[in-house]
Amino acid sequence: MAKRDMEAIEARRLEGARLLKRKVLQAEVARRLGVTRQSVNDWARQLAEANGAVGKLKGKPLGRPKKLDAPQCEALRRMLLQGALAAGFPTELWTIKRVRALIKREFRVAYSSTGAWELLRSLGFTPQKPERRAIQRDEQAITQWKRKTWPKLKKTPHEREEPSSS
Repeated sequence: MAKRDMEAIEARRLEGARLLKRKVLQAEVARRLGVTRQSVNDWARQLAEANGAVGKLKGKPLGRPKKLDAPQCEALRRMLLQGALAAGFPTELWTIKRVRALIKREFRVAYSSTGAWELLRSLGFTPQKPERRAIQRDEQAITQWKRKTWPKLKKTPHEREEPSSS
């Protein structure tokens, strides 16, 4: 559900609480706000449990809470931007496996592959596909090999021999 949808639902719930506090009948609140009577009944019960405190009806975050707090997420972001070599990995390529290992090592928190993807996305990182090209590639030597060596190695069709007339 989109954030603005959640905000609209919360605003409707808080409006319902205000109406209930003004002693508007539950059926009338439901009709005005376009919600079920059961929803209004739930709101009234929550208001009564909170001694009329409207804050009890504020929306709660959905889903499982994040395992890393905001400062830890920022620290992870800085580590990722410094590069995999700086984090002690043999090459500069970041993989989900490496990110998970870094999180486990630095914050003592285990993430699944999917959880690590979601965390990276929330930090503003996107999946990147590295170029499949060796760092030590020598373009000049490759061009020379293609021009000189390859034609010598390449098979050529044999010329058809004409049947000899005897």
